Amino acid sequence: MKWQGGRRSGNIEDKRGMSGGQKLTLGGIGGVIVLIIGFLLGGDPEQLLNQMQQTAPTEQGEYRSTPEEDRLIDFADIVLGSTEDVWKNIFATNGSEYPVTKLTVYNGAIETAGCGVGQSAFGPFYCPGDQKIYLDLSFNEELSKKFGAKGEFALAYVIAHEVGHHIQNVLGVLQQTNAMRAKMSEREYNKVSVMTELQADFYAGVWAHHVKNYSDIELTYDDIVDGMRAAAAVGDDHLQEQAHGHSNPESFTHGTSEQRAYWFKKGYDTGDINAGNTFSDPSLQ
Repeated sequence: MKWQGGRRSGNIEDKRGMSGGQKLTLGGIGGVIVLIIGFLLGGDPEQLLNQMQQTAPTEQGEYRSTPEEDRLIDFADIVLGSTEDVWKNIFATNGSEYPVTKLTVYNGAIETAGCGVGQSAFGPFYCPGDQKIYLDLSFNEELSKKFGAKGEFALAYVIAHEVGHHIQNVLGVLQQTNAMRAKMSEREYNKVSVMTELQADFYAGVWAHHVKNYSDIELTYDDIVDGMRAAAAVGDDHLQEQAHGHSNPESFTHGTSEQRAYWFKKGYDTGDINAGNTFSDPSLQ
């Protein structure tokens, strides 16, 4: 993946060392899960709930960034810039304007403007309330060492996936799916959540399809394979089996490894935003 020298977004907020010191609010754990679209929320819910019940972080001192973290921020800035270039063009083609999102870099935990307290345990997440993406840079190491997702493109896929949630928010999809939650059992809504996440994977693939045409980033097919492997590495079945030695399909909220890789690849192959209606796919009903 060639990204050095690409256009920077400039929509990066560095909030490391600036976390707040309040407990979880907004209706408790359930309310926060509804509001935060977390990359790993479906993987190990029991562990996540335990961590969410702990006190949110207190004020920290001055944060000293490492050279590797500085490199990752540069990388995220340029990848985010490429998503802006791609989606601005796609939206313009469809006669509308793309409102950009911001990416907030933090460490440990952070108070969001619209979704309560977010924590690194969620993985990278999108907050519809403030329309921002949140990323703890330590997740890059976790991607490689814990999940086995190698290559720079793995993190690019993660950022593009979270931008996919922003697209859903802009198009009104997240508002519709959240409204459905109150009318469904947890088991029924889990299927809706899976469709939501797989569509975000699809949008990440659409970005990868167009990035060479609308930005300075250059990808090879090996990068796309890395993206498919990264998508598979964070499938619900893989994460649950890794944590517990078994998986429970009824509790899946993000999709299986096979599904996640498939929808990312479909987005890449088609490059057509209209080809990713996961909500009408018979295999996901």
